[in-house]
Amino acid sequence: MSSPIEQAIRQICEEKGLSYESVIETVQSALAAAYRKDFGDKYHNLEAEFDAETANVKIFDVKTVVEDITSEELEEFRKKEAEENAAREARRAMGDFGPPVAEDTLGEGVPKFNPKTDVMLSDARILKMSTKVGDVMRTELPIPGEFGRMAAMTAKQVITQKLREAEREIIFNEFKGVEGTVISGTIQRHEGRIILVDIGRTAGILKPEDQMQGDRYRSGDRLKVYVREVSLGPRGPQILLSRTHEGLIRHLFEIEIPEIGEGTVEVKALAREAGARTKIAVSSRDPQVDPIGACIGQRGTRIQTIIAELAGEKIDVIEWSEDPKEFMRNTLAPAKALSVELNEEERIANILVAPDQLSLAIGRGGQNVRLASRLSGWKINIQEDRTEPAAEPVGEKTPGEEAAAKSE
Repeated sequence: MSSPIEQAIRQICEEKGLSYESVIETVQSALAAAYRKDFGDKYHNLEAEFDAETANVKIFDVKTVVEDITSEELEEFRKKEAEENAAREARRAMGDFGPPVAEDTLGEGVPKFNPKTDVMLSDARILKMSTKVGDVMRTELPIPGEFGRMAAMTAKQVITQKLREAEREIIFNEFKGVEGTVISGTIQRHEGRIILVDIGRTAGILKPEDQMQGDRYRSGDRLKVYVREVSLGPRGPQILLSRTHEGLIRHLFEIEIPEIGEGTVEVKALAREAGARTKIAVSSRDPQVDPIGACIGQRGTRIQTIIAELAGEKIDVIEWSEDPKEFMRNTLAPAKALSVELNEEERIANILVAPDQLSLAIGRGGQNVRLASRLSGWKINIQEDRTEPAAEPVGEKTPGEEAAAKSE
């Protein structure tokens, strides 16, 4: 039967999702810090070995064997070290808590030697004659007695910090793998204009610019979000979510429409004004599969599921075409174009529409033509067809025309 300490360690591993080896390493680091607090000195490079089954602890001083240096060089090192320590304390007194000076860098003309991590060859051979430069010596140190209260507090702080860092690392790696995809979350709470979303082991951040105008963010509501960016900051992983990113639309189509998920139907282009309207161009790799029909579904069931997830955002599904003129006609849907003229050098499309189609082609606030331009990558000029149909001649019909009319 495992000891209580081992049971506690395994319980921590299960709760935090950490590996058993990483928790053991954390405990060993804490024991080394506690030993330094009560029994060590500044020239000890301590490592601890901990047996969870028996609770036995061994402490080692670990040093690398280096070439001998003279007493004058050693004195020069200690003098340089004292100067560096004094300068560091002076900086701290002035409020500068920058990184300390490297211990193994003594300056020009002074050999590199660190008494904390290095041991000279002559001293090492006192303990073992076969020792050579580059060997690592592990000297077991005695444990004079039990650790004191301050040492125990130091060990507790080290364990807490190391476990928190390990947990942050695991969470970061987990969500870094889903960056650029869509996941489900639950609205947790509001912090000002920022919304925190529970996405499992942590909370994601939904900034104001990533929120849709049509959404109602109420605590406890579930919604799908796009993982826009995952970074590791001073306070742990920061996961930025989005409801306005075009990737949300693309991944929702992949999830809800099997033909797109399988690759039979392909999303060729997409333009979106979040919360208002989206235009998406699709094409089929199988001539027998209608790309638009596949996206809309029977009686519109598939597209309605996506629209409901986007709080009623309108979606225009159009067919992709390799012919620029044909594709340009499609991008203006639901408006119909009479003719399309392209200036390929300047990538300008002049499109002629009937008078009753002009407002539909432009859209409210120019939205339809704006999205069509972004979808196609062309600048679009909409022109109204002002030509009037030829008027029929007004007058009396001849007897022959009347007879023909009656026969019809």
